[in-house]
Parts: sequence; C-alpha cells; structure tokens
Amino acid sequence: MNSQTVVAEGKGSIEVQLTPDEALSLTGVEFNGNPKIKIEAQRKIRSAFEKKFDFNSPAR
Repeated sequence: MNSQTVVAEGKGSIEVQLTPDEALSLTGVEFNGNPKIKIEAQRKIRSAFEKKFDFNSPAR
C-alpha cells in the first residue's frame, strides 16, 4: 500500500510517513480486521517526536 507524507511547516515541524489506512485510523475510522493499524500510526508519530524533540531537557 502507498504511504503518504504529512509535513507541518514551521518551527519544530516533523515529518511522518503513514499509509492511508493509518491516517484514516487516526481520524476515528476503525479497522475491525486489524486493530493494530492505529497503534502503528501512533507509534510512528511518537517515534518522530522523540527523534525531533528532547523531552529530557528542562523546559525553557
């Protein structure tokens, strides 16, 4: 299946590649045959945030 790239412009933007099913699952569409689709999409987003931002440093 093709993946789509979601890019938010501006300071602190991240880029995440999601399949169309993963993107739909984040909008609330449920895939009863494969409930892990939403979990995988959330994992990809969480991983991208962890790579981009250092959550261990104190807030400014």
